[in-house]
Amino acid sequence: MLYIGSVFCCVNSITCAAPPGAINYWNKKMVFDRELNDNLTLMGKDNGPRYIGPLLALLVIVIIAAVVYYAFIHRSSTAPGAADPAEKPAISAKAGQKMLGAVKSLVESNDLASARRQCQDLLHGSSDQAAQAEAEQLLGRINMGLLLSPAPMPEKIEYVVKSGDILERLAKENGTTVDLIRKCNALDGKMIHPGDRLRIFNAKLSIVISKSRNDLLLKANDAFFKRYRVGTGKFGNTPVGTFIVADKISEPPWWRPDGKMIPFGDKENVLGTRWMSLSATGETPKLRGYGIHGTWEPETIGKQASAGCVRMHNAEVEELFLVVPVGTPVTIVE
Repeated sequence: MLYIGSVFCCVNSITCAAPPGAINYWNKKMVFDRELNDNLTLMGKDNGPRYIGPLLALLVIVIIAAVVYYAFIHRSSTAPGAADPAEKPAISAKAGQKMLGAVKSLVESNDLASARRQCQDLLHGSSDQAAQAEAEQLLGRINMGLLLSPAPMPEKIEYVVKSGDILERLAKENGTTVDLIRKCNALDGKMIHPGDRLRIFNAKLSIVISKSRNDLLLKANDAFFKRYRVGTGKFGNTPVGTFIVADKISEPPWWRPDGKMIPFGDKENVLGTRWMSLSATGETPKLRGYGIHGTWEPETIGKQASAGCVRMHNAEVEELFLVVPVGTPVTIVE
């Protein structure tokens, strides 16, 4: 126990007089200890809180700022109707017609790559349905023009033939057809040689058929590629659901409902020049005898006139037959 007033120090019950410098030493030590204690703790023993008040005030300010930001700034910027500064305005009908004229000029000059880009911009950005419909028709022709020629396009890869390569394996590995590889590269036959350079279309194709619109949409990597007019089943009896192209037959025979086979070329054969059978997938009920085929009755295209199959103009089904491989997914909707 230290008693400063009488300058005595009691240690182990022995009382002695403090040396002259001890008083200043103990006074300074007590002041230092008190200041250190106050600075190292948030709650002083006698003086109350020193820093808890400012910290709480700062915390309240931060919380209020966060609430205001979320309630007024963040929510308004992410609202469904909020304008996106990077979003391009819709192309007007007048501007769309001007772009269509430019696309046609590019097609006439055989600049199909530039024509395709402008047509895609118009299709995605136009607010005019008539311009969109015309852009679709143009874009479908441009896409097929690029596809069925040696011309480059983003969906084609450059490939150098290796020893042991055959067209059948290259087609399977790239999700395409042998005939399309030959067409893309102007090959007369199936022979290829090491060092040959090929352009191979490797986009993932899919088909969507609308019964109400009587059309077939061909998509490449989920983007528009070409739209065809088709005929569907009478009384809406074309099945809906998900399918794949299970088989492909050129110049197909037709089996009548009674089981009699009608050869290709017979006037009773209703399948036209090509047949692509459909096989149900997923939860779609399993059905037999349905497919996509040509027709000798072009007047039925755009109507519900078949026994349930999807029919196309012969020239168009031949084009589709050339492009889509077995396994291509097909979705039929109402």
